[in-house]
Amino acid sequence: MTETGQKAKIILQQCLSARLQVKPPEGDTPGEFVEIARGLVVYVCFMKSATKDIIQKMVKSIMNVKLSTDEDGATLSILDLPGSVLIVPQATLGGKMKGKVMQYHSNIGKTEGLEFYTEFVTEIEHTLHQSKKSKEANCVVKWGTYGNRQVLSIVTNGPFTHVLDF
Repeated sequence: MTETGQKAKIILQQCLSARLQVKPPEGDTPGEFVEIARGLVVYVCFMKSATKDIIQKMVKSIMNVKLSTDEDGATLSILDLPGSVLIVPQATLGGKMKGKVMQYHSNIGKTEGLEFYTEFVTEIEHTLHQSKKSKEANCVVKWGTYGNRQVLSIVTNGPFTHVLDF
């Protein structure tokens, strides 16, 4: 796939737990966080050439790829594990180095990107909640705030980090 035809980029990070600050502290008000236990952290970036039909393909790939392991070492998908999902909007994945600086000219616009991101989160939630194992294990989907800088903490037993280009 050529870079100009790239529609999205995803990084998957297996985790034992993850915590993401979604709202910074203001004055006396502490910051707000979302967190998950064992599962998958999904970093996502949409490019200018993205169309909404790519979202289903992305979700299917993420939820069915076998990256996690059980106690016996068998490789499982996040649905088979079962595990939770933390989605982190990550516009920097679309960056290209020019000289000594990064440029983000290939990224989708902010308004359209928020629409894609919102639909992506909704589809991940729908897929996880359709899984009987995930329901029984009280697995959750949490997500970051699109367009904001956020603080992330991950505990991993890897690192098992994988890049998917769409």
